[in-house]
Amino acid sequence: MNPEEKHFQSSEIVRDFVIGMSDGLTVPFALAAGLSGAVDSTAIVITAGLAEIAAGSIAMGLGGYLAGQTEIEHYETEEKREYDEIKNLHEVEIKETKEIFAEYGLDEETQEKIAREMAKHPKKWVDFMMRFELGLEKPDKNRAHQSALVIGLSYVVGGLIPLSTYFFSDTTIQGLIWSSVVTVISLVIFGLVKSRFTGQPLFKGALRVTIVGIVAAGAAFGIARLIS
Repeated sequence: MNPEEKHFQSSEIVRDFVIGMSDGLTVPFALAAGLSGAVDSTAIVITAGLAEIAAGSIAMGLGGYLAGQTEIEHYETEEKREYDEIKNLHEVEIKETKEIFAEYGLDEETQEKIAREMAKHPKKWVDFMMRFELGLEKPDKNRAHQSALVIGLSYVVGGLIPLSTYFFSDTTIQGLIWSSVVTVISLVIFGLVKSRFTGQPLFKGALRVTIVGIVAAGAAFGIARLIS
């Protein structure tokens, strides 16, 4: 028996989750830290934090939707152009197809034979040119909505983690201390998971994500202290 090759098939979902979760953990954490340095009311921190999470998740989700929709529209535009070219610039496209095969070491006769045979099947020919000439993969039609949903929800989940400790704290400083502990642990775990799925060194990935979060929160807290 031949061993099965295992490839990770959900890279786009993971990418969206990483985008939403990383911002969700760092931005509300930085906001809460900044407010903790300026006010003494946990209610204000919670209210501002929830408002930011709501606004941030919508903005991030909308950004993901627009990016996904743009990818779909770009592919469709290029696909339409390719269909037009194989019809009106047939021999030019044959030449370009042969050039692609030449890069893989096929001889002239084989290039000609395969290109002419491929030209008999316009859809497959266009699919081939989209992938190997333009480097474009056909995007999922549901990509835009899926991206918006994953980014938005992961932002909410990430944002509630640093904010949650303020619900159980009597002072903002106490809330900040516990929020820092919980968020740093979460950042480390998130960094490890992210690195595991993206193939990066585990320690390096976790350290990078954690440092970004700590620096963002520290800067916000310091600025709030200076101007308060």
